[in-house]
Amino acid sequence: MSKFIIENQFWEVFPEAEIAVVLAKGINNTKAHAEPMRAELDGLLEKGSEEAQKFLTAEVFSDNKVIAVWRKAYQQFKTKKGVRCSIEALLKRIDKGTGVGPINPLVDIYNSVSLTYGLPCGGEDIDTFVGDLLLTKAVGDEHFMALGDADFDNALPGEIIYKDGEGAVCRCWNWRDGQRTMLTEETVNAFLIIESVDPSRKEDLEAAANALAALTQKYLGGSAEVHLMDSAYWEIVL
Repeated sequence: MSKFIIENQFWEVFPEAEIAVVLAKGINNTKAHAEPMRAELDGLLEKGSEEAQKFLTAEVFSDNKVIAVWRKAYQQFKTKKGVRCSIEALLKRIDKGTGVGPINPLVDIYNSVSLTYGLPCGGEDIDTFVGDLLLTKAVGDEHFMALGDADFDNALPGEIIYKDGEGAVCRCWNWRDGQRTMLTEETVNAFLIIESVDPSRKEDLEAAANALAALTQKYLGGSAEVHLMDSAYWEIVL
């Protein structure tokens, strides 16, 4: 059985990081299943967008705490030029008034949680993993094709990535997911993750994980198991 392992190379850079994992098993992520609940799912995104306003109080966008803490984190490792944390990308849309539209039921759910709690959330299809999933530093050139791209854009040496035996799963820590492991309508077993580099937000991280698990079960069925990981608890079975 495969595992999720956060390697020492990560903890050496981010010793105070905390990561919440939700293992959602036996879900139904099809649009047909979600159609009767589509108005509610849209409502989650709308409510999350409203809640996100509380994180945008500074006159200068980059001065907002949830943005600044991740910009500082991204300075600690090699990244592709110009990339930003996923929560910054979402909040930028809120700041500009463009909104966050629906993608698929599970992505909509985790985006609503990300907006509500001001924490980066992501998800992958467990059944696409090759061997163990690692959060670590890239050796370099791990294969990766980002969502929406037509060409490979492989990892850089020293970059923080999620990777498995086939290549990178998510580049620049939580910047962008890859096509190979993305959540789709066919996803039955999902790996959902929420990350924090701010020790003062431990309770927010736990609340976000519990909300994500509850909402996933409510709308998509199946089971949802929460794991709160840190430097003392760095390995789980998927």
